[in-house]
Amino acid sequence: MKEKSFHAIHITKDKCIGCVHCMSACPTKAIRVKDGKALIIDELCIDCGECLRVCPYEAVHSHTTSFAALDAFAYKVAIPSTVLYGQFGGTTLPNEILSALRRCGFDEVYDLSSICELNNAATDEYLNEHPRPRPFITPTCPVVVRLIQRRYPSLCGQILPIEPPREIAAKILRTILPKALNLPPEKIGIIHITPCPAKMVSINSPATLTKSYIDGAMSIRDIYPQILNALRKGEEDALMRHLFPETQFSGIGMGWSLSGGETRGVKNHRAVAVSGVVDTMRVLDQVEEGLLQDIDLLECAVCPDGCVGGPLEVENRFLAKSRILQLVDAAGERAVVDPKDVSRLYHKNFLSFDHPVAPIESRPLDRDRALAIRKAKRREKLFADLPRKDCGICGAPDCQTLADDIVRGLAVLDDCPFVKKEKR
Repeated sequence: MKEKSFHAIHITKDKCIGCVHCMSACPTKAIRVKDGKALIIDELCIDCGECLRVCPYEAVHSHTTSFAALDAFAYKVAIPSTVLYGQFGGTTLPNEILSALRRCGFDEVYDLSSICELNNAATDEYLNEHPRPRPFITPTCPVVVRLIQRRYPSLCGQILPIEPPREIAAKILRTILPKALNLPPEKIGIIHITPCPAKMVSINSPATLTKSYIDGAMSIRDIYPQILNALRKGEEDALMRHLFPETQFSGIGMGWSLSGGETRGVKNHRAVAVSGVVDTMRVLDQVEEGLLQDIDLLECAVCPDGCVGGPLEVENRFLAKSRILQLVDAAGERAVVDPKDVSRLYHKNFLSFDHPVAPIESRPLDRDRALAIRKAKRREKLFADLPRKDCGICGAPDCQTLADDIVRGLAVLDDCPFVKKEKR
């Protein structure tokens, strides 16, 4: 499979000073600094947002859905990540936040926590029916899916084939709303409110669906001021806390914002959660080596502490985490989803992938096998001749990557200042 070209992460050249912070942070070595400006190699980028997180000059930005884009729809639906509930301190309740989203211009707002709980129940059924392979890896984090496609292609078959809650919720809405509203589907806009730029990639280039059920992703950072303003306007509304009485918030589902929240809702199976890009890659290395087969389910999130650590949120992640834990405790363990409904949807394949996750073709040194072998040998020699200081001055993240760039024609040996100095 060749990778589709859409990416959510971009660099604004005018703001970039070539400081190499982003290059050093990139887990897939997708960034180079050339002529004093950072550039992203599309074939290597997984849209994790680590560069966005570390750039001190706001030169890295994410492409997400704007408010202006909502004008294309006659009926607008927001599906906020449960991370949003942790962005507002004090006594702000989830139903107040949902009401504020309506005040921001959405006609309907759909809480995801119950769908997260539904996903947990479906996962239990799937694990009961499929004893192998182990461990299955959850597909909730789109960066992890992309990482597996690119770096761990042998693990594609171990991705749990149940759509993440955001897509399940959107599919339910796509099934119900056109008839209920007497509107054509294209006039109904479903927008995910997200702390993560990679959600935009999963919408535009879905790895498991023919077409995403979601129309766009709006960052929490972009919509936060509008929500805050709407909350302030509603402070004196005595009925505010009683809006959305039909919404049953799931404590289990709200916990999905945090690392371990997804596995916490899985019953009678051994599940492990890992967060942060370095630890995620370390664990996937072990799975690829055939280890961890005694684990049934592996929850991986590239962001630290899970989605609550996404680069597009506003609140300090530790405060947001504390707030979400309070909400989880307040909601308790009470189930809000009927297991019979879950079973019916599960056995109708309503929750399943359209197609399996396919590996993304890696960058060969050359299409000609003989030439590729010769280039690989030259790369080894080049690496041996380089100082191995991994300083990044050459514009590549390390000496090994520079050697690879040289054989690909993307760099020259004199890009290394130490080699150049020795020639003088």
